[in-house]
Amino acid sequence: MKKRRQPLSPEKEEKITLKDHLHSNLFEQLKAKKRELEAEEQRKKAEEAAKRREEQKRREKNKSFEELLNESDLDWRKFK
Repeated sequence: MKKRRQPLSPEKEEKITLKDHLHSNLFEQLKAKKRELEAEEQRKKAEEAAKRREEQKRREKNKSFEELLNESDLDWRKFK
């Protein structure tokens, strides 16, 4: 009969992370770059949302009377 290996307990098992392999300076630079990229992404999303709002306002401003009337939920039959 073969004996089964018992897994090492979590206390004995050492977890090796990327931070352990990199110099602390390099790790801090990577963290800073990550924060910078996240901030840039948020700024781009905010700019895109502002552009969409501005485009919507411009389209709304340039609508014809017919388009505005068709979008209206008012029904003349109710006011007869």
